[in-house]
Amino acid sequence: MPIAEPSRPTPEQFLNLIRRQARGRLKVYLGSAAGVGKTYAMLREGQRLKKQGVDVVIGIVETHGRAETLEQITDLEVVPPRIVEYRGVKLREMDLDAILARRPTVCLIDELAHTNVPGSKHSKRYQDVEELLFAGIHVITTVNIQHLESLYDEIERTTGVKVKERFPDRVLAEADQIVNVDVSVEDLIERLKTGKIYPEDRVNSSLEHFFTPANLTRLREITLTEIAHLIDRRTRRAEADQAPIATTDRVMVGVSSMSPNASALLRKTARVADRLNAPWYAVYVQTPSEDLTRIDAATQRVLSKTLELAQQLGGIPMTFRGPDVASTMWAFAQEYAIKVIVIGKSRQPWYRRLTRSSILEGLMKITNDIDIYIIDV
Repeated sequence: MPIAEPSRPTPEQFLNLIRRQARGRLKVYLGSAAGVGKTYAMLREGQRLKKQGVDVVIGIVETHGRAETLEQITDLEVVPPRIVEYRGVKLREMDLDAILARRPTVCLIDELAHTNVPGSKHSKRYQDVEELLFAGIHVITTVNIQHLESLYDEIERTTGVKVKERFPDRVLAEADQIVNVDVSVEDLIERLKTGKIYPEDRVNSSLEHFFTPANLTRLREITLTEIAHLIDRRTRRAEADQAPIATTDRVMVGVSSMSPNASALLRKTARVADRLNAPWYAVYVQTPSEDLTRIDAATQRVLSKTLELAQQLGGIPMTFRGPDVASTMWAFAQEYAIKVIVIGKSRQPWYRRLTRSSILEGLMKITNDIDIYIIDV
C-alpha cells in the first residue's frame, strides 16, 4: 500500500524564506537512492528562481552523464570547480572561495555528503555548505538517506553496504525545507536497466547487490519515516520555544573504552533522544581500572573517536569518575537530572553472568524514577 507523502514546499515558499531572512537558508532534496531525480529537481528549481529574478549559481553538480540533467544546466551560471590532482588523478571539487567571492543569492550544491579531497579547506562538503550559510548565501542541495550518520548501522543491516560518506543528523534537522524526491521501486529499477543511473558495466552488479527490490523498498520506508519524524520534530520544537525543555527529559548513555559496539550504541541513543526531543549525554565512566595511566595509547585513541562521534551525533560527551560503572552512572544521573538511561544489551555468556553481576542489574538495584532503555547492538 503506498505511503502518503507530506505536501511539497513550493519554490515560491522557499523564495519567501529568502526574502525574509538575512542568514542563509538551507533546502534539501532528499532521496532514498541514486537515480530518483534529486539533482534534476534541484536544477529545475534553480531555473524557476532565476526566471523570478533571483541570482542563482551552480556551485557543483554531478550529472553522471544523464542527458535530462545536463539539459537543466544550460541557462544557469556555473562557478568553475577547482581541479585538484590527487594520487595521479585529476578531481573536480567545488570552489568554496570563488562562491564566497561571487556572493550569489542562491547556490545549488549537489551531493551534500561528499568527502572533499585531502588538503581542502574542509574535509566534508556539508562543512562548505555551513560556511556559505553563515555568509548569508542560501543553499539548495541534494542527498540520499543512507548518508545520515545515525542510520549507518541500520543501512548496513538492510543493504549489506558500509556507507563511507556520512553527515551529521543535525544538518538535516536544521534544514529550513526538505523535499522528498521519490519514485516507485519498479520505475527506479527500470531507470537503472536503461542506463539512466549508472553506466552499462555497473548495471548487473547494482541489480544483484544494492538495487534489489527489498533494499529499495526498505530505503523508501526509512526515507518517508525520517521525513515524517523531522516534520513532527519541527512542530514540537516550535511548541518548545514557548516553554523550555524540561530537565526531566535528559538522556544519558554510558560508553566504555573496551566496548566493540560503542558506535552502534551511540547512533541508537541519538535516535532515541531525537524521538524524545531531549538533550543527551555520552558519559565515559572512568573507574580506577580505566585510569588513563593504565590503558594504552591505542585504547585512548579509540575512546577519543567514540566521544568525538557522540558530539557529531548531537550528544554531549563527558567523563565521569567513580568506583564502578553502575554507581557512577547513577551518580551522574542524579547530578544532571537524567530521566532515561540507555545501555547496550549484554552479550556475556551465561556462566560469566552467574559470577559477575551486569551493569543493568546494578542499575536496577539503585535507580528509581528513571527509565532504562536496553538497546540491542
